[in-house]
Amino acid sequence: MTARTTESTVTFAHQFNLSHLDGPLPAGTYRLVVVDEEVPGLSFIAYRRSYTMLHVPAVSAYAGKSQVFTVDKDELEAALRADQANYTRQEEA
Repeated sequence: MTARTTESTVTFAHQFNLSHLDGPLPAGTYRLVVVDEEVPGLSFIAYRRSYTMLHVPAVSAYAGKSQVFTVDKDELEAALRADQANYTRQEEA
């Protein structure tokens, strides 16, 4: 089975929580790796997301011990939306 990997970054303006982590993570820009696997048996090439990995600590943080966590795509997107909403409310105040 063929897989493709996409790397990007996500930026949080505030600390945030994800259910699989022991506590909140600080604001910052985090490296994100998405792995998609090819859907077999189709007459065209298609992929589905297999997993999403978040690299901790943030890119700008001290480069000591690092960890990689598998995170739920929907939960991560919800945390990013909540962070953006919080950022927008602070700018309006």
